[in-house]
Amino acid sequence: MASRTLGMTDRVHEYLMESALRDAPALAALRRATEPIELAAMQISPEQGQFMALLIELMGARRYLEIGTFTGYSALCAALAMPADGRVTALDRSREWTDVARRHWRDAGVEHKIDLRLGDARQSLDAMLAAGTAARFDLAFIDADKPNYDAYYERCLELVRPGGLIALDNMLWGGAVADPAKSDEDTVAIRALNRKIRDDARVTASLVPIGDGLMLCRRRFRPGSVGTQADLRRPCPGPS
Repeated sequence: MASRTLGMTDRVHEYLMESALRDAPALAALRRATEPIELAAMQISPEQGQFMALLIELMGARRYLEIGTFTGYSALCAALAMPADGRVTALDRSREWTDVARRHWRDAGVEHKIDLRLGDARQSLDAMLAAGTAARFDLAFIDADKPNYDAYYERCLELVRPGGLIALDNMLWGGAVADPAKSDEDTVAIRALNRKIRDDARVTASLVPIGDGLMLCRRRFRPGSVGTQADLRRPCPGPS
């Protein structure tokens, strides 16, 4: 029995990739296409993509929202994991990066499942709320500019249904959040949001040490109700 999470050495990571990763050809092709890009490190890891696909299947998710699409790997993982009537809403600023995404979504046969919206994500999210999209999504994934994470989180709490999930990437931020000497804007923003989520009665949360740290927040049916038998027995509503 381990009292703490196992350190991910290169040898252990190689074993994980060889022994546990089911890699769809479309996902491998998109990773290869992203590798030459200067900011390729922004792409989530294959094991994280597989983990998120498992969450989607476990939840029976049919409506997935992501903030920060880059070259489309996480959106592709979601689209492949969802049923035929599943829909991805993907928000990003860059046409250059999302053009790469579109090509690979098309090649994978899932482009019809993905609604890509370019522009300021806060404005896109506000427009969705104004259009009556509150509590319509099963899962939201936040992987964009860190100073706006809190704003995205608050909007996602409105957009995700009770019992739905919000996932936030990079919440360990390469270990910088644990270094008191780090005080740049990104690190300060993530550190503050980690503390906020820890104490947020609206969600049940767990920070999972996969990739660069994946915070999972389940929207409670009633704020503060986690741990009570009434909340644990309440069934999740079916996806809308």
